[in-house]
Amino acid sequence: MNFDLTVIWALIIVVAVFIYVVLDGFDLGIGILFNTFEVGHDRDTAMNSIAPVWDGNETWLVMGGGGLLAAFPLAYGLIFSALYAPIIAMLLALVFRGVAFEFRWRDPAHRGFWDFAFTGGSLLAAFSQGVILGALLQGVAISERAYAGGWWDWLTPFSLLTGVSVVVAYALLGSTWLVMKAEGALQRQARSMAWWLGGATLAAIGAVSIATLFLSADYFSNWLNWPKVLWVAPVPVLVALASVAFVRSLKAGHETAPFLLTLGIFLLSFVGLCISVFPYVVPGAVTIWDAATDRSGQVFMLWGTAFVLPMILGYTAWSYWVFRGKVNADGYHA
Repeated sequence: MNFDLTVIWALIIVVAVFIYVVLDGFDLGIGILFNTFEVGHDRDTAMNSIAPVWDGNETWLVMGGGGLLAAFPLAYGLIFSALYAPIIAMLLALVFRGVAFEFRWRDPAHRGFWDFAFTGGSLLAAFSQGVILGALLQGVAISERAYAGGWWDWLTPFSLLTGVSVVVAYALLGSTWLVMKAEGALQRQARSMAWWLGGATLAAIGAVSIATLFLSADYFSNWLNWPKVLWVAPVPVLVALASVAFVRSLKAGHETAPFLLTLGIFLLSFVGLCISVFPYVVPGAVTIWDAATDRSGQVFMLWGTAFVLPMILGYTAWSYWVFRGKVNADGYHA
């Protein structure tokens, strides 16, 4: 059987990026909200809820970026050249955030500073990821297989909109994570936040979706031309249904359902994004087949991925299973 390895590699990278978004998204969300929590017990509880898993979540970012370099080197070069500034900002924010996470416990005399740094790093990392998404969607100037744009091409009203939208969406993930993991006053505060963050996230999804349609004729065609609209219509319908279920789960006082439904909304939004850009890896300019490395390289890397990917999935699942209970300021409990 003749498999299209290019499509398989595109799927692997898409899956890795999505897993990163949902796993690192909720701990970035907790960082974004961190300074709104009461100093002491509540902040310690929020931090403990992500302490066993936060650094492992970023494994998927490395896999997504490494996979892009290995499987689609042309796209890697173009994207990093065009988006150098927000990518560096994101990486520095993640590093600073990680330092703040560790030093918060080891330097209690300056804990207020490290709390602020943790929030600032989380906010900048999330905003940078949204800007990267928006800048990629609006297109990259290319001439003779090289980036031909300017230093500030990534900075537009649309990329700022997507940056703010990702911050709001991550904050929603973080709040619903705490609804599931925390108890008492912190859980009540997280549930209250989830109400307005849920509405803000849905508004952001709608605003970005509408704005995206007018970025390119291809986007408009992929979503609204007949008969394509019949194939893509289930996505917004399912988002609406998931949103109704989310509201009902919060109203009913459920603890796990709001987080799972938020993940579902993220998944549907990610599917919508893939519908908009496929088959391009650099929208409107470079398809996945244009950017792909040679077949022998794809086969070689696929063997390695077939060995490594189950291991990553295994230890990720195991870590979440071990730390599946409720959490307090002293650590996890059943």
